[in-house]
Amino acid sequence: MLTIHPLTAIGEVLPGDDLAALLAAALRSAGLELQRFDILVVTQKIVSKAEGRFVDLAGVVPGAEAMRLAGTTRKDPRLVELVLAESSDVVRAVPHVLITRHRSGHVMANAGIDQSNIGSSGAELALLLPEDADASAQRLREALERVWPAGFGVLVSDSFGRPWRYGVTNVAIGGSGFPALIDRRGTPDRDGRILEVTQVALGDMAASAAGLVTGEGAEGVPAALIRGLSWDTAPNPAAALVRPLGEDLFR
Repeated sequence: MLTIHPLTAIGEVLPGDDLAALLAAALRSAGLELQRFDILVVTQKIVSKAEGRFVDLAGVVPGAEAMRLAGTTRKDPRLVELVLAESSDVVRAVPHVLITRHRSGHVMANAGIDQSNIGSSGAELALLLPEDADASAQRLREALERVWPAGFGVLVSDSFGRPWRYGVTNVAIGGSGFPALIDRRGTPDRDGRILEVTQVALGDMAASAAGLVTGEGAEGVPAALIRGLSWDTAPNPAAALVRPLGEDLFR
């Protein structure tokens, strides 16, 4: 049976906090210990907070391209400057929408930069994605394995909008100890037909499942434990989910 356990006893995460220690304490508070095949899903926001990925917009000077795109999108030019600095390409810019390819390869709104639920310091802060979300997941897993050496996975999740569909859903932008992508090509279906194109985004599925309890607003649930899955595929990072530019069918 698949179960999803929200982790609530974490509180406001600050730059420099030992996030692994906070997560371990939250697990114990919930009466949980990490077991083999568990998946610990940690929202990007608290990973970025702990890693100090804050930028004060007061110190950002927008360039000419940021000013041009700000006029098109009707967004704060300073925010647009940060988006450009975090991106390798602008995919779409229309009023109130700026979609870019983050330097990690993920295509997302505003390069994943967020200003919600990041505290009330009084400054005009923006929060960037982790420098390397796969590396962040690996550091968390290695730290937690010193407490529970059980063979579990860690995912870093973020919420993405999707073309042609309303609403956001959680996806995996970082992962360690878990097969984020499972390639089923070459295996038979129930009728013996060989699968030719099927690849399973297990990391995104797990992140989306965790999103049912972490939420998107004021829920205050920044992590969740998924229990009941198992896998026999070698782990791969969330970067495996990113389609290469050469296979982009819509550009």
